[in-house]
Amino acid sequence: QEEKTFTVEEAVEKIGFGRFHILLFLVMGSTGVFEAMEIMLLAVVSPVIRCEWHLEDWQVALVTTMVFFGFMLCTGLCGFLADRYGRWKILLGSFLWGTYFSLLTSFSPTYGWFVFMRAMVGCGAAGYSQGYIIKTEFLPSKYRGYMLPLSQIFWLLGSVLVVVLGSGIIPGIGWRWLVRICTIPSIFIIIGFKFVPESARYNVSAGKGSAAVDTLQYIARMNRSSLPEGSLNEPIVENRGRFFDLFDSKFRRTTLQLWILWFGTAFAYYGLILASSELLERDLVCGAKEEAHEKAAAEDVQYPCRCQMFGTSDYNTLIISTLGEFALVPVNIASINLLGRRVSLGMTMTMTAVFYLLLMVCTPRYGLSALLFILRALVAANFNTIYVYTAEVYPTTVRGLGLGSSSTVARVGAMLAPFISQVLLNSSVNRGLSLFSAVCFVCAISAFLLPIETKGRALEDVR
Repeated sequence: QEEKTFTVEEAVEKIGFGRFHILLFLVMGSTGVFEAMEIMLLAVVSPVIRCEWHLEDWQVALVTTMVFFGFMLCTGLCGFLADRYGRWKILLGSFLWGTYFSLLTSFSPTYGWFVFMRAMVGCGAAGYSQGYIIKTEFLPSKYRGYMLPLSQIFWLLGSVLVVVLGSGIIPGIGWRWLVRICTIPSIFIIIGFKFVPESARYNVSAGKGSAAVDTLQYIARMNRSSLPEGSLNEPIVENRGRFFDLFDSKFRRTTLQLWILWFGTAFAYYGLILASSELLERDLVCGAKEEAHEKAAAEDVQYPCRCQMFGTSDYNTLIISTLGEFALVPVNIASINLLGRRVSLGMTMTMTAVFYLLLMVCTPRYGLSALLFILRALVAANFNTIYVYTAEVYPTTVRGLGLGSSSTVARVGAMLAPFISQVLLNSSVNRGLSLFSAVCFVCAISAFLLPIETKGRALEDVR
């Protein structure tokens, strides 16, 4: 009689969804709070450092670009190391690195030191996506389409929190204390890491079968469930995290199209965050009074590094537009589960392109707030869907590298975005917004033409 065996996929499906996954969602999702605070911090602090160090537009844009340059340099490396040595170790190390350099940012004596420290923060943030992979690899297939997009709640919380804190702290005790206070959530998140084990899928691919069984038993106990009958039987994979595996015959087209999509998604998302800040700080709303425009133009000629801080209405508009990120989450969840990942991403990308064009229509402040609200909802939905798709489409042996390499390409888009949002937009609003729209249209076509649909598909462990 043959001995009964089971795979990690079968064990995950048999255990089902339960208390462990709620804990996993809270701990791994909370990494998004810290990452969102670090990104949104740049939009809130940029008017202050422009004034303090008398910066020109390109110097303000360079700060954001260097953050994503650090991200780009390290994200592929983090993905490779995660496939080789484990998701959990890389996530913890990245988090400690990012927190340390974020705190050091608040002590920057000069603009040069500030740029360097933010680049180091970006390098640390490169490993945060491993938390997303750990969530993906532990979730039963029918719950991935619901729980993964809900992680957007944590990103929203971090974005709103930094704007609210900025409105109260910057006018009172300055931007340096805002940066220090924003590192506090990371302490609690690091403590929570001890309750989340290493990915069982990684363990079996690395030949650590007993560790994988221990992890699956721990999850089963927490969920008050049991493992399938028999013993765990998975092949050991020696060649994990090989870059050229992303370009074998099965994944070559998918990888190239995903890189286009990741580039455009990041370009549109971070471009919108920074464009919102510029539209408010420089009063570029076409419905504003002509006198204000003429005065601002004159001041730009005489004082190119003029100080113009955010007012209460500016912070309110930022909060309203940021809340838009959650507006489409229920619709996004329904769409990716009913229509599939490809169609859902293609639709939201097309709508993003259209609403970028609508920003060129003259509108008063409330109209601008409404457009920014809708656009934030759309660009957030794009990121939600592409994260789910990328984590599902690659096998365990290159999943970290696949997500890491895609994220690397995304940071190229994020590096270019500041020069469109903070430089080109100030010279020509229409040209800047048209460029964002054109990129989104190209991405929409790429999304519809993706060769693999991952809706309802089991995660692969080997090629």
